[in-house]
Amino acid sequence: MGRATLPQTRGLMQRGFASADLERLFAGCFASDQNTVLVGGAEEPFYQPAEHRQPAKIIYTRDYFRSALHEVAHWCVAGPARRQLPDFGYWYAADGRDARQQAEFQQAEIRPQALELLFCAAAGHPFRVSLDNLHGEVGEACGFEDAVLARARELIQRGVKGRAGRWCQVLSRFYRDEPFSSGQVDEVFVRWQGLPIAE
Repeated sequence: MGRATLPQTRGLMQRGFASADLERLFAGCFASDQNTVLVGGAEEPFYQPAEHRQPAKIIYTRDYFRSALHEVAHWCVAGPARRQLPDFGYWYAADGRDARQQAEFQQAEIRPQALELLFCAAAGHPFRVSLDNLHGEVGEACGFEDAVLARARELIQRGVKGRAGRWCQVLSRFYRDEPFSSGQVDEVFVRWQGLPIAE
């Protein structure tokens, strides 16, 4: 599973982007009908299915706001069968991937990172793609960035539905005090050009 995490910076926390708020908002939105909670504090993100009367846990890295949004994006992509498997049953090769492995990683990350972009837009939080391979081949960075942007635009045009749509609305109402709209995503696209790619 993709580990596209960025450290939570003091500046962003001061502007109101605290991962504890995401945990509370997620519980209010999904704990009852989806039996799933969002939990931080881990060294590595992980998804634990519900078991022994315990809810499923989307576990994200430390207190990283972006990690929480990214892991929720993976949960939104995963169908019912995948949500019964640890870490959704996804393939994952750790940092240090060769060119072939990095290409596979990027292909698997397009949709989750597109959703993460929408979540960041809903919250008014900066977004940039993550290549997540500091000690290996980064692959075709521009192509990956274009693919994430194209998928995000496609999702907006079709309408963001299901769990992802609910989460966008919750984020937008909390952070922006307004319903989620395509205009929020346009802001991200405009700012995108000035943001470097996270490697």
